[in-house]
Amino acid sequence: MFIRSREDVDTVEWGGGTSERLLTARDNMGFAVAHTVVRAGTESKLEYRNHLEACYCIAGSGEVEDTDGNIYPITPGTIYVLDEHDPHYLRGGKDEDLVLVSVFNPAITGDEVHELTGDGFSSY
Repeated sequence: MFIRSREDVDTVEWGGGTSERLLTARDNMGFAVAHTVVRAGTESKLEYRNHLEACYCIAGSGEVEDTDGNIYPITPGTIYVLDEHDPHYLRGGKDEDLVLVSVFNPAITGDEVHELTGDGFSSY
């Protein structure tokens, strides 16, 4: 058993917000867990080609949009699941940050950073 808090890990700036990678591949659990903050007013084009991801909202609000144009509001108690490596648009709320617990399978290494450009979906 081990215990780790957000204060024990580095904060990674990923472009549209921050991520504190609480559990990574080096922990040998087969999945990773991050505390993710999506800044208010931001939009990020994201895709995880090598990982499946589930995000559970613990505070704030925002939305996720799929490539078919379906928009899903995200509020506390909502989970969204990218079970097919889905490219998507992730947006923070208009006036508040979106705070998520993100779970990745397989585990991320923890040093990945998105390259948010206008020409495609950022991925790792």
